[in-house]
Amino acid sequence: MRKKKAFTHSFTGTPSVKDAIESLGVPHTEVDLILVNGRPVDFSSLLTGGEYISVYPCFESLDISGVTGLHDRGLRISRFILDVHLGKLARYLRLFGFDTVYEKDYDDREIARRSVEEKRILLTRDVGLLKHKDLTHGYWLRSQQPMTQLQEVLDHFDLYSQAKPFSRCMACNGIISPVSRQEVEEQIPPLTGKYVQAYSRCTRCGKIYWEGSHYERMRDTVARVLGRKNSSDSS
Repeated sequence: MRKKKAFTHSFTGTPSVKDAIESLGVPHTEVDLILVNGRPVDFSSLLTGGEYISVYPCFESLDISGVTGLHDRGLRISRFILDVHLGKLARYLRLFGFDTVYEKDYDDREIARRSVEEKRILLTRDVGLLKHKDLTHGYWLRSQQPMTQLQEVLDHFDLYSQAKPFSRCMACNGIISPVSRQEVEEQIPPLTGKYVQAYSRCTRCGKIYWEGSHYERMRDTVARVLGRKNSSDSS
């Protein structure tokens, strides 16, 4: 990795700054500010050689559109679409309350289309997918482990303050709302009904949720992840 340090890069002809950056393996969707000799430029700016180029990542929590012109604006409400290999990460993001589209049968073209049309951040392990010319917001996940991927996303986009745990259905991404026991009595196991009084239901798929042993484990996971951010801030 060559982050936060200067290095020399050779090229032929007069490539655009976008082509030069992507030739180094950095998708344009991860770039929010480019300075050439200290002045902001857009992706189409041509290079002739000898320039000093500084490249900065996307600032989702800070609007710098007036400086760069690379994107209309950051996505202040972060919504996601994930490629077909990230099913476990999709469930984790939904657990933390983030609007997350994930479908097993989507191809790359459909994923890219929905990312652009619905203004969703595309998350993928395929760096080539992020080089799709129409994409504006995306992130290449470095880790292969779902829990580490979750922490990558929360850290990279500074999303800890936006988390709303247990507000979305982990199965379908629908909103979870409280319901009375009478409304769901026929759908809950008899033994559960003896001990649990409070229930919620997904407004999209109808899945029923209650605070059982599985909920306790998920709550511990949420507390651990969010606590990790709090401990790092205080250290």
